[in-house]
Amino acid sequence: MRLLVLGGTEFVGRAVVEAAVARSWDVTVFHRGRHAAPEGVRSLHGDRTLSDTDGGLAALAESAGEWDVVVDTWAAAPRVVRDSARLLAGRAGRYVYVSSSSVYAWAPPPGYTEDAPVVAGASPDAEQTDYARDKRGGELAAVDAFGAGRSLLVRCGLILGPYENIGRLPWWLARIAQGGPVLAPGPRDLPLQYIDVRDLATWILDAAQAGLSGPYTVISPSGHTTMGGLLDACAQVTGGDAELRWTAPEVIAAAGIEPWMQLPVWVPPGSDMHAALHSGVVAKAVAAGLRCRPVEETVADTWAWLESIGGAAPQRPDRPVLGLDPATEAKVLEVLEA
Repeated sequence: MRLLVLGGTEFVGRAVVEAAVARSWDVTVFHRGRHAAPEGVRSLHGDRTLSDTDGGLAALAESAGEWDVVVDTWAAAPRVVRDSARLLAGRAGRYVYVSSSSVYAWAPPPGYTEDAPVVAGASPDAEQTDYARDKRGGELAAVDAFGAGRSLLVRCGLILGPYENIGRLPWWLARIAQGGPVLAPGPRDLPLQYIDVRDLATWILDAAQAGLSGPYTVISPSGHTTMGGLLDACAQVTGGDAELRWTAPEVIAAAGIEPWMQLPVWVPPGSDMHAALHSGVVAKAVAAGLRCRPVEETVADTWAWLESIGGAAPQRPDRPVLGLDPATEAKVLEVLEA
């Protein structure tokens, strides 16, 4: 298989590239050159946001390459996906757009499927607006250029694993590695849905090779793990003296702590956000071969990667820094101990 990855040097794109190289696929990556590409691939350089005269898609346009599959993880202005997809429509067999479950109209009901309504107002020609409409616009751009039969829309939820540059699992690992009392947002048995980036990459390649098309929600089955399972795994692999102090959602809310942002991964039970993030039905993706490794493996491998790069995870400049500041955590822990 001949694969073109638009990006391919960070997180999801890198995982896809490494999985394809492991299969001995012929892999090309088109990227800006800010990060080194994985070994064993051909690199083309350009910035998709610029005009061709300024180093946009010129290298891709001038390349003689043709590909069986294109994988695109773009998350901003849909017109960038539009331009790339139109350029490649006659030179590639299938366009895989890594989208998001955020494209479902807010708030999706518990147990939503791929048939749930999607956000309104998205356009493949739009400049950057908001994440949900941008991702939906990217979907529309892919389908417009390649047609419904040659475009695969991979609607991911929470993505964890090695190479994460968002700061969710790395923050928890770093915090728990520090040891001492740790504010652990409860309840312990709160169900979580996420996808290990390597399982996502494997599914994308399998689905593309099988010729799948249309939308798929690709995250673990609901209840794949729990908040307790995730944080217990963090405590085990870091090997410190951390003490998880499980804290009721009401106490967290009263302290003004923001779910998801200040306490990465966690959102309170019963909320619209929990239903949106952790209650999707993924029977379609499972029937198409989705398999999810245990949370302990995801956590252990992410910790091993962090240690291999000196302990500090990379941070995407276009995403906010996540995590709870020590002073706020200490205040809440004092209340719990009073």
